[in-house]
Amino acid sequence: MTPPRDAIYADPLSDTGLFTFDDSVARVFPDMIKRSVPGYSTIVSMTGLLAGRYATAGSNLYDLGCSLGASTLAMRQNISQQDCRIVAVDNSASMLERCQNIIDTDTHDTPVSLTCADLQDVSIEDASVVVLNFTLQFIPRELRDSVICRICQGLRPGGIMVLSEKVTFEDPHLDALNIDLHHQFKRSNGYSDLEISRKRSALENVLLPETLSQHKQRIGRAGFSSCDVWFQCFNFASLIALK
Repeated sequence: MTPPRDAIYADPLSDTGLFTFDDSVARVFPDMIKRSVPGYSTIVSMTGLLAGRYATAGSNLYDLGCSLGASTLAMRQNISQQDCRIVAVDNSASMLERCQNIIDTDTHDTPVSLTCADLQDVSIEDASVVVLNFTLQFIPRELRDSVICRICQGLRPGGIMVLSEKVTFEDPHLDALNIDLHHQFKRSNGYSDLEISRKRSALENVLLPETLSQHKQRIGRAGFSSCDVWFQCFNFASLIALK
């Protein structure tokens, strides 16, 4: 079944306000993210492979900002260790309602617990894998250090964090180039210049990207032993951090 097409910003007369993960976004989210985030499907599928490698018996795996559960499913379908549990967290009830319906159709047996909460209020306990795929960028910058510190503290030794984010570049010319390439990617996927401009305005004070250097410094301050980029396409990147 083809997912509904994202046309939220196609009508110039509609007043969408600031971007929120409400029911209108949840309904078209699979189409929206596929057409908006280069490399998204690769990041999700490789998240599953990383979970299969690093999940340890009896541990928790967290999908923080799970939306419709794509990363949760990828992890669930790759876990071979016994007695693991996936905790999928999102602060959007609309997302979680649809996520539960999707999880219910999956035949794999690793238990999944859905939690509706803000990320900064979630305890990370006895974890082997923690995933934040395009989540930290929506959290106020002043709260990000404490979030990453709590993740590190809640991970077992040898555990991993996967952090995927839209990023900015320190060189303004490279930053402008990658923004333009991202917009070109969206045009090639059928978005009009009007849709691109309106969505960018809606996200302006909601999605707050940082540089890869800022992310690496924060991860180091939190106590991770090492981290680096394992995937990047234009201004979208994913890092793996090892405890």
